[in-house]
Parts: sequence; C-alpha cells; structure tokens
Amino acid sequence: MLTPRSTGAALALALLFGTSAQAADPVRGVTATEIVIGQITDLSGVTAVQGVNNSDAIHLAFEEINAKGGIHGRKIKHIVEDNQYQVPRAVQAMNKLLNNDNIFLALGNGGTPMNDANMPAQFAKNVPNVLPLTAARLMYEPYNRLKFGQFASYYDQMRAAVKYFAEKRGRKAFCVMYQDSDFGKDVLAGVVAQTEAMGMKVVATTAHKPTDTDFNANVSKLKDAGCDAIMLGTIVRDTNIIVQTARKMSWNVDLIGQFAAYDTAVASLPGGATDGFFCMTPALYAYPDDPRSAVQDFAKRFKAKYGRDVNFHGEVGYTAAQIVIQALQNAGPDLTVDNFVAGLEKISNYKDIFGTELSFGPNQHHGSSKSFLTVVKDGRWMPVEQSALAY
Repeated sequence: MLTPRSTGAALALALLFGTSAQAADPVRGVTATEIVIGQITDLSGVTAVQGVNNSDAIHLAFEEINAKGGIHGRKIKHIVEDNQYQVPRAVQAMNKLLNNDNIFLALGNGGTPMNDANMPAQFAKNVPNVLPLTAARLMYEPYNRLKFGQFASYYDQMRAAVKYFAEKRGRKAFCVMYQDSDFGKDVLAGVVAQTEAMGMKVVATTAHKPTDTDFNANVSKLKDAGCDAIMLGTIVRDTNIIVQTARKMSWNVDLIGQFAAYDTAVASLPGGATDGFFCMTPALYAYPDDPRSAVQDFAKRFKAKYGRDVNFHGEVGYTAAQIVIQALQNAGPDLTVDNFVAGLEKISNYKDIFGTELSFGPNQHHGSSKSFLTVVKDGRWMPVEQSALAY
C-alpha cells in the first residue's frame, strides 16, 4: 500500500522519467551515430549530366567529412534517388525517402516541377528542402523556415540579361523559347517583367516539352517575327539543338540562356557549334586548370573518384554540401530541425573555394542574388563582364 510520501515520490519519479523520455524523443533521420540526408535528382534522364555530377560532388564532400570522424560523432548517410526529370518518379522517390529511409533533410533535389510537387509532403513531416538544384523563385519564396535556395533566380537572371542586352547591345525585339513547365515559366516571367519595365513587349514566344528534339518550326516562327534576342528557358539538350538549328538557318541572333543551360556539355559541343551563345549564371564555373590550388585539389579528387572532370553543377553541389556540413556543425551535438535551421541561418558571407559568396539569416533563406553574363568562346565559358549584373 502506498503512503502519501511514497505516492508523492512515485509521482515525482513519473514526472522525471516522463520529462526525460520527452527530451529523448527521437529526431527523424538522426541517431547517435548517423544523419540521413536524401537527394532526388536526374541520374538517367534529359538533365542527367547535371544531376549525376551534382550528386556525385555532394557524396564526395560527405565521404570526406565522414573520413574525418563525421559531425559531432555522427556520420552522414547520403541516399540518392533517380527522378529521370519526371514529376511522378520524383514523387515516388520522395515517398520512399520520407517513409522508408526516414530522412532528416533533402539536399540538392533536382528540377523545379519536381521540387514543387514534393515540398508539401516534406514540410508536412518537418523535413527541410535545402539548396535544391534549381534557381526557381519558389525555392525560397514565399518564405518558409524549411526552404533554403542557393542561387539567384531564373527570374532575376533574365531581368538582368534583358536590361543588359537592351542597354548595351541595343536589342529591341526580345523573344522567348521555354520549356512548358514551372521552370520555363519562371524564365518567361522574368523576360516579360523587364521588357514591360522598359516600355517594351515580348515580340513572340514558343513553348515545348523537355523531351522535344525538333525545333525547326519554333525557330522559324521567331525568325519570321523579327526577334533580335531570344531568351531561353531551356536546359542542356534542348539548348544545344536550338542553337544548332538557328545556326543552320544562318541566323546569327543573340541567344541567351540561364543557370540550367550553363554547362560544359553546352560549351564544349564539337566543332564550336555553340560559340557565341550567351548565358546568365549565379556563379562562374572554375575549370579544372584554374590556378587556385583549392580548385585544382578538388578537381583532382573528383576525377580520381569518378573518372571525369567535374562540371559546374558538380561545383555547386560541393558547395551545397559544405554549407550543410557547416550548418550541422553550428547546430551542435543536440541535433534537431530547429537547431539545424538556426545553424544554417548563422552562415553569413560564406565564400566557397570557387569564389562564390552566400549569406543566410533568420528571414533570409536565399543565399545569393548575384548573376553574371558569360559567353561560349573556343569551347569554354568566358565572362562577358567581371561584375554581376542587376536590373
């Protein structure tokens, strides 16, 4: 039989154990020895040249930190799923990562429409979407404590490009060729906004599917419309085909892409097919022969592991992984989503080995708003202006 004193003691113990149990509630994707990070990107579809390199560089960064003992005693487990640049595949993959793999966060998810489709499910389970491989505004707008974007948006890149080509090159008849997706529409929105701001109108547009390979009719339509600058909401394969199609028509119109087209697979097309193609980019690609020792060391490590040179999207993936590593270190050993978010928000004026600067804050989940104009020359990307462009 319990006495009042023993009853009070039992209640105190119960409260103590209850409080301890509550404090020890498990955090999804986190154990005493492991942090599970998921990634969904294109490994075998039309943008695989970007997704493979990006995920490989992220994996390399995590292997390197794990070899040093991990973060506060925890090793990172990096799980990558192939979305083939298709929304249904991306949704299926996210379901696996959330419900089977129990990920702590998602890093570097590829594709604007794929991220848009998956973020609601992620956020319902309190899983952050960190530095996805897309420059769409929706990656950081509207503000959500679980969303962090890495790049100047397609919208901002296109506005800056229109302003530059109108003011510096005298272009007046702007047209747009874009993928009929959330990504392409973000590019279109930037062109429309800036032309309107400058008292102009978009002369003509064409939209296509990401898998389309014949652009003769599209290019002919814009040529007949008298376009003197074509802004492209395209990625790699469609960019290459469109540029070659215009050149075969002997039409030397200015063609201007953005982050998704800024790839060595575009610049190095055989025979100089893309020489003269312009592209906006939130950061400048550091070629493996870059004189900076840190860049060369990374390029050598990447090539030794994967047997090929790292491309631009590999470099931005390596930076994304370093940002997450820093945020996890800032979060301390008591890792929770709240501590991780606070740890990422502490990262300000971060400069990666390639020269890119990123800053975050409590209400600033957009790492950079800078964008640069580059052009293909002799099979390599070259900056047109050394300073970032604005509008």
